[in-house]
Amino acid sequence: MRFYLSTLAGHRKGVLILLGWSLLEGIPAFFGGRLVGSAVDRGFAAGKPLAGVLWLLSFATLAVVGALGQRQVFSRLGSVVEPMRDALVARVVRGVLNDPSHRRTPDASAVAMITRHVEVVRDATAGVLVQARALLVTTIAALVGLATTAAALIWLVVLPIVAALLLFGLMLPSLAKRQRVAVMADERTAEASGAVLTGLRDVAACHASSEAYQDIARQVDAQARATVTVAWANALRATVIALGGFAPIALLVAFAPPFVASGQLTTGAVLAAVVYLTGSVNPALHGLARTTSTVVMRLMVALKRLQEAAPRGGGATGTETPSTGEFVLRDVTFGWSPDAEPVVRGLSLDLAPGDHLAVVGPSGIGKSTMASLLTGLMPPDRGGVLFGGAPVDRVVPAIRHHAIALIPQETYLFTGTVRENLALLAPRATDQELVEAANKVGAKQLLDSLGGLDAVIGHGGEGLSAGEAQLLALARVYVTSASVVILDEATSHLDPAAEARAERAFARRGGILVVIAHRLSSALRANRVLVMDGGKPLLGTHEHLLKTSPLYGQLMLAWDPTQREETPLPKR
Repeated sequence: MRFYLSTLAGHRKGVLILLGWSLLEGIPAFFGGRLVGSAVDRGFAAGKPLAGVLWLLSFATLAVVGALGQRQVFSRLGSVVEPMRDALVARVVRGVLNDPSHRRTPDASAVAMITRHVEVVRDATAGVLVQARALLVTTIAALVGLATTAAALIWLVVLPIVAALLLFGLMLPSLAKRQRVAVMADERTAEASGAVLTGLRDVAACHASSEAYQDIARQVDAQARATVTVAWANALRATVIALGGFAPIALLVAFAPPFVASGQLTTGAVLAAVVYLTGSVNPALHGLARTTSTVVMRLMVALKRLQEAAPRGGGATGTETPSTGEFVLRDVTFGWSPDAEPVVRGLSLDLAPGDHLAVVGPSGIGKSTMASLLTGLMPPDRGGVLFGGAPVDRVVPAIRHHAIALIPQETYLFTGTVRENLALLAPRATDQELVEAANKVGAKQLLDSLGGLDAVIGHGGEGLSAGEAQLLALARVYVTSASVVILDEATSHLDPAAEARAERAFARRGGILVVIAHRLSSALRANRVLVMDGGKPLLGTHEHLLKTSPLYGQLMLAWDPTQREETPLPKR
């Protein structure tokens, strides 16, 4: 809640502007009944129909003024609500990325938090700023107008309204409890569905489709029951508010005639009271109750859930500083769940500046997982991944981000100039350095064909081929000061010659180069090769592994049949 309020406070000016336009919107509510009453008493009842029409036209004019104020509120709402939504999304994502418990599988509950809870907060905030604000202004204006026009009838209005609001207030804790149960049921449904979809191949392999269906069905049924309970609670709330809203009108009809007969009130004053009740107070009461029980209640529940789910302070940050540029991995083991077979098992490895390592193995064997372990995106289950003597996931983020660069297979380019895309990670790089980096990795011809650094790239690299996008991504990292570069199939869309040029450029650049191999030719260019086959990884030179590793030999044989004589036969 403090984060939410502080985010809104950062846009205090926008909120004050909304309140200012709200006053304009409340003008018809204050003068509406008075003008209608005057139209009767000073116009139609006094035998002056033209005067009555003019009073009504005045009321219509004020209604237009109020509509103008409401329009301004809606047009300026986004400047307050959207930045708050973006801040909440960033907080949830940051919390998920920094919480190790979220890293083992794609987190469907985190997606639910963003798509449901954050959107609830966004919509509820907009509802509060539009509805509660307007209703509060309208109710106060109408009650003040009613008190000044028909003071003798004010008690007929206040007593039933106060009684209904008190009863409604007693119902709020129960409404909040039911709303929270519905929110948690929605998250459990998303989590169960996400777990089944993520492990769909395992479900099929184990013939566990009926168990998976029953698990999801239980969660869906629980969510349906929770939703029905919330609906019943809202129906009861609506009944209470309906009684509180219509009771003043019924009392007015019953008690107004004696006041008129005794001369305490005029016919116009009674009509003004009816206008205030039916046109402002009653709708405002219904809207305020609806906003409180749905919008505000959902807002409070969603904020509470986000606070519980996201680590406080956005997650722990690293505090250690590496003393050298070396990587040391000792008996590293990692699995995607406690019950799953590890994808990395017993890996020990030393990497020093100048090393060029190629990682090979079948698809899905854990090569990209190793890249995540080296970058500190995921901590190992057992063993240690040390960078300069410090656990890599505990290194100060700013240091780690500058020292270690990972280029994934999926290239990210944003709308902007080529210069802006290449200088993303090195904002102080000169144009000469950017062009030189492009030339080193083989992207100079592409740069020239685009029209130089000032050329504009479309959204997501629109207009570029996948290989051209990868060349720009390679140049973007080459120009940085990163001492460790990890290419996770980052050249998969390049032809073999372009891939070789890019890898040799990074190898000559210095530091540590780790290549998650897309083609086995990458292994021929590396100083050492790491073979991953589901067991304990094997490490050695190309020549050594060719003679000692059946898997490596088979991979090489499939890629280059001339390796047949040196390839060992698999053990039977």
